[in-house]
Amino acid sequence: MSDAKTEQPEVTDLSNPDVSTKYRLAADITNEALTKVKDACVAGAKIVDICDLGDKFILERTSTLFKKGSVSKGIAFPTSISVNHVVGHNSPLATDETVLAEGDMVKIDLGVQLGGYCAPVAHTIVIGGATGRKADVLAAASTAAAAAIRLLNPGSTNTKITEAIAASAKSFGCEPVVGVLSHRMDKNTIDVDDVILNKTDDDNKTRVVEFEANHVYCIDIVMSTGSGKPTQKEQNTTIYKRDSEKNYSLKMKSSRALFSEIKTKFPSFPFTIRSLEGRGVNLGITECQQHGLVEPYPVLYEKEGEFVAHFKYTVLITANSTSKITGLEVDRSAIATDKQVTDDELQAVLDRKIRSKKKRAKKKKKKTASA
Repeated sequence: MSDAKTEQPEVTDLSNPDVSTKYRLAADITNEALTKVKDACVAGAKIVDICDLGDKFILERTSTLFKKGSVSKGIAFPTSISVNHVVGHNSPLATDETVLAEGDMVKIDLGVQLGGYCAPVAHTIVIGGATGRKADVLAAASTAAAAAIRLLNPGSTNTKITEAIAASAKSFGCEPVVGVLSHRMDKNTIDVDDVILNKTDDDNKTRVVEFEANHVYCIDIVMSTGSGKPTQKEQNTTIYKRDSEKNYSLKMKSSRALFSEIKTKFPSFPFTIRSLEGRGVNLGITECQQHGLVEPYPVLYEKEGEFVAHFKYTVLITANSTSKITGLEVDRSAIATDKQVTDDELQAVLDRKIRSKKKRAKKKKKKTASA
């Protein structure tokens, strides 16, 4: 008989304590980065400077961990700042001079990965306070997110969450943004095929997914005061992700050099072309996209004058608990809306407690009789 040990497959779900540890460490840095970026979102601040602040903080903090070995670490999603009717993916180039203004509805989107396990987050604030339709859409998005976490339990399904999102939108006179997906995540994968639709329509349908213990989900809720059907402007796209299943022999030397850099620095997660080096980045990324080597994250827009709110959380599901590990708490008292939840089933979900581990009572030690 052979003495060689059979190599066991890598366990990449939460049944592996090391996996849970990496998710939680990544989440801690995500939340720190979100707080720093949120504090930098003030009137007069340049958007690209805020994006740089978030990305540099993530790279600096992750560089202090796992110094031994070859553990990948860094940005899981580049810092994006999308304002008012801009739905998402806005991480501009250094030449962009756009600044924030009083009254702006600001959506922050970023993420951290350690060892291929990522912890994304998104949060929305209004500079100077939320009133009117800004308050309505903030309430709709945060209410839907709160319901989603309470429904993310083993045995529950993705359709129940989509229904709760729709009920929340209706209560506050808003629309879920079509095309937005919440995903299950795994090692080196920010978007496993198990998805939750933000909104169901003829072009956006999915199979029923029953949630299981030891899985991790990115809950992604986007609400609009408009139609919920955004348009895109390809020329503003700066965020891309490598498609690891595609290969092509690029013609331009600059494109080959660029793609080699992408494969080395960003093999699995989205990146911004602001982080790439050398000349000819725009031409190179265009050729890479034309041949399917990279996937674009286009900047999306609602109709000007409308407002969009975005909340995204990383959630761990175990047999005993559901844990939201990224995201800041939403101060509902600061959202001045005159609307409220009107759906009884949605309210019943919101009234539930999020599943948590029950603390075991400590057993008292028995006193031993003296000799």
